[in-house]
Amino acid sequence: MTSRPLITVCIPAYNRANVLPPLLDSIISQDFASFEILICEDNSPERDTIRSITSDYTKNTSVNIRYHENEKNLGYDGNLRNLIERAEGEYCLFMGNDDLMCPNTLAKVADALTRHNNIGVVLRTYAAFDETPDNIVQTFRYFDKEIFFPSGSNTIITMYRRSVVIPGMVIHRNAAKKWASNKFDGTLLYQLYLVANILADMNAVYIPEVTVLYRNGGTPDFGNSEAEQGKFTPTAQTPESSVNFMNGMLTIAQSIEKERNLPIYEGIRQDIDNYAYPILAIQGRLPFFSYVKYLQQLVKVGMGRNLMFYIWAAIILTLGTKRSEQSIKWIKTKLGHTPRLGKIYQGNK
Repeated sequence: MTSRPLITVCIPAYNRANVLPPLLDSIISQDFASFEILICEDNSPERDTIRSITSDYTKNTSVNIRYHENEKNLGYDGNLRNLIERAEGEYCLFMGNDDLMCPNTLAKVADALTRHNNIGVVLRTYAAFDETPDNIVQTFRYFDKEIFFPSGSNTIITMYRRSVVIPGMVIHRNAAKKWASNKFDGTLLYQLYLVANILADMNAVYIPEVTVLYRNGGTPDFGNSEAEQGKFTPTAQTPESSVNFMNGMLTIAQSIEKERNLPIYEGIRQDIDNYAYPILAIQGRLPFFSYVKYLQQLVKVGMGRNLMFYIWAAIILTLGTKRSEQSIKWIKTKLGHTPRLGKIYQGNK
């Protein structure tokens, strides 16, 4: 009888078949044994190509690759839940279908899981690249060393916003299955709902080494599922979709605070305001009055209660997104990690 793997690498697949081979190569080449790969294809136009690629890899590698095709398009949130349900590993490590895993990532994750008790979430460091993986343009390192975070509200507040980007995120599978729900389908933020609920009862650990590479410039494919229609537009990042996204972040936090009796909402909202640059910059090329309207819409859903929100907006309007981004990258490079803005719980170092 074959023992269950420690880690299931979960890939929600929708289009982007051309970048699936390098992703699979980066996973298969890992110097680690106790893992499997699970791909759930979400009824995309490129299904036949994805199936063919996966079939070729399954025949030519000893790594256990399991492939499933959804009967209908479940959308981002539904497909994450589907992957968790079908995974066999003790932990699920998610990879975007166009991203790359760095060498020794699975071994590093396994080592952290072994050295710390009752881990429900592993927060990773990742880097973004343009076109080729040797062209790293920015590293997202939240802290400068490994940190253990005990369960509770403070840890949830720290982990919440930093768990939005999915590649490399690790969660305890059975704990995630316990909280399975379609309540927030269509938000593109199912992982935040899970992370918050899991960390109410289990601990977390942060890994400072870069474990995954995030591919910049991918075309968003959200808005195809029934739950996403009307909230997101396939191949576009509209102001309305950005507002819906942020409304989802805050709504999930409010819901968990009420249902789990955890004082997390205000801390999460402050953290989002303090690090609002990405969501403000994504619409930074709008005409001035359209951009002001966008800011007003964000304020209506709950943002803009902290001064940093307006400082970021002023920086974008004054410098533009390109120079603002260059300045932020320079600061992060000099510090070696993301700047500390506001009070950030840093667990047990």
